[in-house]
Amino acid sequence: MTDFGLVRPPVLAGAALLRDEPLRQDTGRQKEAWATARVVLVDEEGRSPVRWGPPVDGSGADAVPGADAVPGVDDAGANPRLWMPPATEVAGSPPPDALLLGEADGVAYWAVRGGAEQTAAGDEVRWLNLFSVGAELGERDAALLAAGVALLNWHGRAQFCAHDGSPTRLANAGWARVCEAQHHEEYPRTDPAVICLVHDGADRMLLGRHRAWPAGRFSVLAGFVEAGESLEACVAREIGEEVGLDVTDIRYLGSQAWPFPRSLMLGFHAVADPAQPLRLDETEISEALWVTRDEVREALARGDGWATADDSPATATPPIRLPGRMSIARTMIDSWSAAG
Repeated sequence: MTDFGLVRPPVLAGAALLRDEPLRQDTGRQKEAWATARVVLVDEEGRSPVRWGPPVDGSGADAVPGADAVPGVDDAGANPRLWMPPATEVAGSPPPDALLLGEADGVAYWAVRGGAEQTAAGDEVRWLNLFSVGAELGERDAALLAAGVALLNWHGRAQFCAHDGSPTRLANAGWARVCEAQHHEEYPRTDPAVICLVHDGADRMLLGRHRAWPAGRFSVLAGFVEAGESLEACVAREIGEEVGLDVTDIRYLGSQAWPFPRSLMLGFHAVADPAQPLRLDETEISEALWVTRDEVREALARGDGWATADDSPATATPPIRLPGRMSIARTMIDSWSAAG
């Protein structure tokens, strides 16, 4: 088995938002749409208010208070949704620092930086980040939070022009910044990174543990694409640098937005020879091992292990914990496991 596909789309891989570029430049339409728009609130830590329960109205923007358990932590929670206040409750018209995320079902959605003290959401909401709740949100809400977090992260790091160092101002409803001195335009950056599931073409795959992770936590290997480098060349280089393996038969699987802070994960799988010695880059990888499909299935059966890995009892050989469903890494591992 040298080829397989993803068994499901990764989280944050859909197209639930209409990214209407003309609307970003049409202030008249923006003001008209503001009357029915909703606002995604994101605090300084990347968290947004979330409620559980069925939607109150057809917009799906609000929800009645339900169980406040966090999926993956408590079992009582169900149907998490972003709590998004009507835009008119935030301001009478689009504020200068508001970011237009897009439209869905005729409703415009904006993002603003705001915390619990600026809302009337109530005690029934939980302020959670995308990593902890993204896999449980619906496709639209996950896309909204991902876009909001990514854009706000970029604006926070693009206050000065890369050409001349002058201050920049927001433009195009948040999708550009223009410098005050020479009017240079800058656009939101996305940093491409490859993530690769290495296998032997049969019944074994490679897992690695980053040096900052606790014992037992493993995933597939990843790294950023360098300037002038193709994706396939990056896969081969990263695997060679991190574990010393030569890979062949590099094949694309799918992609996932990853706004931590502004990346795009591009998933691949590739074949390597388990007989080739592993040579770890110990500045990044503290442990790597080949595991069988049965061992992977056993690890998957233990659940979303990263949520509980830090709390696992100390043992001489901690059980393998794999990424939760938020990450494309988990989708890739699930797909390889199912392919056999």
